[in-house]
Amino acid sequence: MRRIQLSFAPHIEVEFVDREQALRKIEEWAEKGMVDVQLVYGPEGCGKTAWLKQSVELLKELDFDVIYVNPIEKEMMMETGITDVKTRLTEILREATANTWARAAWAVVDMTKELIKAGRKKVAVLADDVFQAIGLDKAAIYVKGLLGLIEYPPKPYDVVIAVVATSEGLSRREIGRHRWADMRPMWNMPREGFKQLYEQLPEPKPDLEEVWKLTGGNPRMLAELYKVGWNQWEVINGLVMRKNIKAFTTSLSNGEKKLLVNALDDPDTLMSREGIPLMNRLVELNLATEIPEWRDPRYWIDQPPPEKDPELGIGRYVAWQTPLHREAVKRALEWVRQ
Repeated sequence: MRRIQLSFAPHIEVEFVDREQALRKIEEWAEKGMVDVQLVYGPEGCGKTAWLKQSVELLKELDFDVIYVNPIEKEMMMETGITDVKTRLTEILREATANTWARAAWAVVDMTKELIKAGRKKVAVLADDVFQAIGLDKAAIYVKGLLGLIEYPPKPYDVVIAVVATSEGLSRREIGRHRWADMRPMWNMPREGFKQLYEQLPEPKPDLEEVWKLTGGNPRMLAELYKVGWNQWEVINGLVMRKNIKAFTTSLSNGEKKLLVNALDDPDTLMSREGIPLMNRLVELNLATEIPEWRDPRYWIDQPPPEKDPELGIGRYVAWQTPLHREAVKRALEWVRQ
């Protein structure tokens, strides 16, 4: 399979690496099909988009018609021989603006239906971060629309694959209220795969161990560090401002602040009656992630995180999205105390 090139930073492209288990999951779905939509969730920047884009290449080689959409990045692509559907996609892209990319996300469902109507037997739709565009309140309806392609197709088919990837912390709970999707967590890159990505970056650069302890294997955080000349404090301050963490920590009661301080060392302290409301707010801000207690790779997209890793901020039930996210919260707490 051809490995795609991905934009990593200005004037820097990298080759897709690792994620072999995640790609095997695509092959498994391609062979056996799926009963429900697959909702893949995980930390921001953990590599969901890169995996989906590489999956387009894999599915194309497996003779699938594929539609990929990412409204946030304003990107759509299609691999199909059906001229009419391709023409419609071209028109959507030509007319798409910041206000109409949500409509483009909905159009993907209709275009996939058109492919099945046209007699295509193996069809895949990969929807990347669509909930940010259409709104969390419509997330479940969107998933139900994709499920309709599997359960009530306009024509018989061999295999239909429907995957939705999200970094939205609350989308899992919203969609989990229904039985329309299988929840598939994805974590940051494992150390060996992260090393392969790190090695593609030009010198000078910090030692791999130092970068690993800052990013926890998150490709986007690696890119952020690279873009600012490896200045970790610039990245941390950027997280504080972008996610408005100072206002968040200021709003906390003294008891909540104490809970948060304890969670910096052990995020599992949030998995308590007193801590869960605070954990939910951290999940909503995409600072922390609730981790399923099972680490069985069959239920994960690629390798799960370790059972516990205090250095990286990973607990059994709760984890900071990356060590840099944890440091951003710590820095904001220090400012509030001053």
